[in-house]
Amino acid sequence: MIYSSIIGTGSYLPEKILTNDDLAQIVETSDEWICARTGIRQRHIAADDQNVSDLALIAARRALENAKLSADEIDLIVLATTTPEMTFPSTACIVQEKLGMTNGAAAFDVQAVCSGFIYALATADSMIRSGVYRRALVIGAEVMSRIVDWKDRKTCVLFGDGAGAVVLEASAEVGVLSSHLHADGRFRDILKTAGRIQNGEISGLPYIEMDGGQVFRFAVRVLADCVQEALEFNGLRIDDIDWLIPHQANQRIMDATARKLRIAEQKMVSTVGQHANTSSASIPLAIDAAAQKKLFKKEQLLALVAVGGGFTWGATLLRWRLE
Repeated sequence: MIYSSIIGTGSYLPEKILTNDDLAQIVETSDEWICARTGIRQRHIAADDQNVSDLALIAARRALENAKLSADEIDLIVLATTTPEMTFPSTACIVQEKLGMTNGAAAFDVQAVCSGFIYALATADSMIRSGVYRRALVIGAEVMSRIVDWKDRKTCVLFGDGAGAVVLEASAEVGVLSSHLHADGRFRDILKTAGRIQNGEISGLPYIEMDGGQVFRFAVRVLADCVQEALEFNGLRIDDIDWLIPHQANQRIMDATARKLRIAEQKMVSTVGQHANTSSASIPLAIDAAAQKKLFKKEQLLALVAVGGGFTWGATLLRWRLE
């Protein structure tokens, strides 16, 4: 049997930091109000001359360095993003060129909003298990600040920019146990950015629109259910999970999910306070932050879970194989 395992991680957050106090100078809000409702204290904002591929490139290089690989040893790039560099070509192809890759590796984007990294990871894992590909670079990268209405305090406090990446490699040992992906387009209007390019002009509102209450209720339910689904599929129990790594959207959603699953707070990786909701980048950012702190031990079971606009949602269970 062929499996895939994470052999390297990397991440990048832009240098510019926008604190809650900074936001209070822009909209009617406060650090106390934002922290109490979201757990977010700051977010990173890409510079005007930084594109999403630039963020992804740094995270990818760091993941490759951590895996002790060169770019041309990668034969697959799957990049998740809600904020692509352009309509086409894919941001994955742009990153491939910036990495200097000349080996003809497959490269494409995945769009599942905040669930994007789970979708991308599941795709890369399946392609490695097929035996056709050996090593994959899986990236989540976003410049959410460019689709945020900075006059809307309901949404502008929530989002930030960043990128995270992992290197997956074919392995005889089980790394990724399974992934479970879902979507329900009936809820597409609850969380959306409807703007699009049409006849050379922007058609529709190009900013994030969200019904926060409905998103919260839906998210807590499906996040917990999806983790349970993954456990049951693999004949495992909640107590078998060593680390829960949820999409870093809102501390209240994350805490409610952990309570519903009866997972202790100390088993949950939380980085949302440092970078806010970075959509598809949030889970690989959290993985890399925890890996750098040596929180994960070899053979531990990690549960990754996310929900995003669409609605999309999914969970992945994996064994940590790094020392």
